[in-house]
Amino acid sequence: MKKILTVFAAILVAVAWTGCIAQVKVVDFEKPKMKVFVPPGGLSNGKAVVACPGGGYQHLAVYHEGYDWAPFFNDLGFVYAVVSYTMPEGDKARPTGDVAECFRILADSAKVWKINPDSIGIMGSSAGGHLAATMSTHHELGCRPAFQILFYPVISFDGSITHRGSRDNFLGVGWTEADVEEWSADKAVGPDTPPAFITLCSDDRVVVPDNSLRYYKSLIDAGVEASMFVYPKGGHGFGYRSRFPFHDRMTAELAGWLRNLR
Repeated sequence: MKKILTVFAAILVAVAWTGCIAQVKVVDFEKPKMKVFVPPGGLSNGKAVVACPGGGYQHLAVYHEGYDWAPFFNDLGFVYAVVSYTMPEGDKARPTGDVAECFRILADSAKVWKINPDSIGIMGSSAGGHLAATMSTHHELGCRPAFQILFYPVISFDGSITHRGSRDNFLGVGWTEADVEEWSADKAVGPDTPPAFITLCSDDRVVVPDNSLRYYKSLIDAGVEASMFVYPKGGHGFGYRSRFPFHDRMTAELAGWLRNLR
């Protein structure tokens, strides 16, 4: 009964966003904790996105970096899933295992939700961007995203540019320089890394732009398709908030990039 009420509450949220209950189905999962927004079959484009909200690997900004994006992706025909991944507390297998399991659930439900299992991408913001980039560059962690969308991501654990809270929470106590090297996503890019859309602001003082710049250069050097959009102001953590001064331009750029995915 509790499960039914949870799903019903999620559907009511969808009604508030879309204005029509027939437009979207919302499905809740507990292990891992995930909310999936499924567009009607006639709108499906066969692709899906798993979103990893940010929060410094300490908490999760599940609304403006997660749920609030659902109508945008559903309107484009994507099945859209937000994973409330477990905080690592030094155990990287917690968040990475949750994301890998989300990919498995989407693949297992591919026929029901009209998804091509080879067309599931990943999205991440801030520390969630580090998690998304990590899953995109470390395929041994259990999934192989078809594409990656990164908002103002933490990329490097290099002390000169990293977000230290994200690094320390992910690596835990007693981390070494070898850990920094292994889990800096720019160091792990290869020719099989999926294409990337990266967006950020040049005045970000929380996760400095050098994170994205390093990743973009590594992608290009490896021959990976990458697009990067840098806006002059907006700081950090804008997500889907319409008060972000470049919100309309950013969503138009992302929509165009998504429509051109192979």
